[in-house]
Amino acid sequence: MTLNQILYFRKVARLENYHQAAEELYISQPSLSRSMAALESELGITLFEKKGRGVVLTNAGRLFLEHADRIAGDCDIAAGKMKELASGGGKINIGYIFPLAGHYIPHNVRTFLDKEENKNVAFSFWQNHTPAIAQKVKSGELDLGFGGFLKRDDMEFFPLIQQPLVIVSPEQHPIADEPEVPLVKLTRYPVIGYDRASWMGAYTGHLYRKYQLHPNIIMECPDEYSIVALVRENFGIALMPRTDILEQADGIRIHTLNGLEIYHQTFMFWMKNRYRLPAVERFTEYMKQHADIIEETGNDSENVSKVYLKDIVNF
Repeated sequence: MTLNQILYFRKVARLENYHQAAEELYISQPSLSRSMAALESELGITLFEKKGRGVVLTNAGRLFLEHADRIAGDCDIAAGKMKELASGGGKINIGYIFPLAGHYIPHNVRTFLDKEENKNVAFSFWQNHTPAIAQKVKSGELDLGFGGFLKRDDMEFFPLIQQPLVIVSPEQHPIADEPEVPLVKLTRYPVIGYDRASWMGAYTGHLYRKYQLHPNIIMECPDEYSIVALVRENFGIALMPRTDILEQADGIRIHTLNGLEIYHQTFMFWMKNRYRLPAVERFTEYMKQHADIIEETGNDSENVSKVYLKDIVNF
């Protein structure tokens, strides 16, 4: 059975006349008759019966017409979708880590969609940890991922955001009035940590080993919102990137690290050598143009050591 046979069948069914149907289809009547005979032979049923100079559908023919109409309708929808994609529309599937959900992703998607050329673009959103996002990018379920850096030869990683790590404490805490504290302070008080299965959990674990620290991690949390809530209630202190979540939170104090700058970077990533829709390419370029990465100036104090989390270990 071919799509042409289905289209021919629908035309004959509508006009109830082979001659008229052949004229509208721009084929000869014998060719149309042979095509319908072959279709009936393949299906093992009679679709038409003669009535005067024309034909009418049999009961089986009426049932087959319902399915033929759905098939033709689906083909029209598919063709329309492909034309939409070719003209720059379509759906972009993105996955991102939890800290980006409050402002960064919604704001950038909104401003991207406000451009006239992107009016036919739609988005789907998925939140999780970086390794889970990367897995869906690899499988093709996601077009783009936003999260931490992973050592992968099959993916491209582009840095978008750079944030220093800071220590966060409750307002009523022994270090609350210290604007700068050394990293070793984390070993003197209970610590609220990241879920070790998350990107930040894995990297902070390597960070502690690098500096031979053994903090007393009493709880592990999946995201910054949970950590801030526990710190605010005086369960402990925490080492976190200085995100919008911290700037907007109350009941906490933020402390920079004394003599050490540790940077957390957020990346956009995608599969190498994989076809991507024009809309995905445009959004990728848009995000690159709006990256917020601090450039090295060469004027930093000699007494400050800089560390980038992604350089501590290769996953």
